Amino acid sequence: IGTQMLAKGLDLPLVTLVGIVLADVGLHLPDPFAAERVFQVLTQVAGRAGRSERGGKVILQSFDPQNQVIQSAARHDVNGFYTYELEQRKRLGYPPFTRLLRLEYRNQDQESAEKEAMRVAQRLSTVHRPSSTIIGPVPCFFAKVGGYYRWQIVLRGSNPNELLRDVKLDGWRVEVDPISLL
Repeated sequence: IGTQMLAKGLDLPLVTLVGIVLADVGLHLPDPFAAERVFQVLTQVAGRAGRSERGGKVILQSFDPQNQVIQSAARHDVNGFYTYELEQRKRLGYPPFTRLLRLEYRNQDQESAEKEAMRVAQRLSTVHRPSSTIIGPVPCFFAKVGGYYRWQIVLRGSNPNELLRDVKLDGWRVEVDPISLL
């Protein structure tokens, strides 16, 4: 019995059964990279079983067993997952078919954080770039961390940093091609 930490490179040769409970829970996070992370963890955890001549078995428990990510992980079908994920990202306009910039603002005062996020979003909306999309401002998924309220704006397009040329971003964190939007 363990957590997903067991997925990270441990060699446990006596493990013959791996059960993964709520295998699909991470798929429903508001992040375009969620499927990739879930697939990665599932295949890594499943890889802990059967590393010896005793063999092994993996059981996935899921609310959505027909989900393509769960199906690919159950079959250890890396190529099938890759093809599916690329199709989804192309359809939705996410990397590698476009670029992302994530702007995050933090403040200990909730109203101040929201006000600054609205100010920057308003300023960005005045810069017309047909090749870029502004998503937000919205509170971050984890809206308060370490006593700070967090707001984010995501810029998506072929060159989203072109929107930032004349925008003052004092106190903002800017991530180019972030690996997560959480």
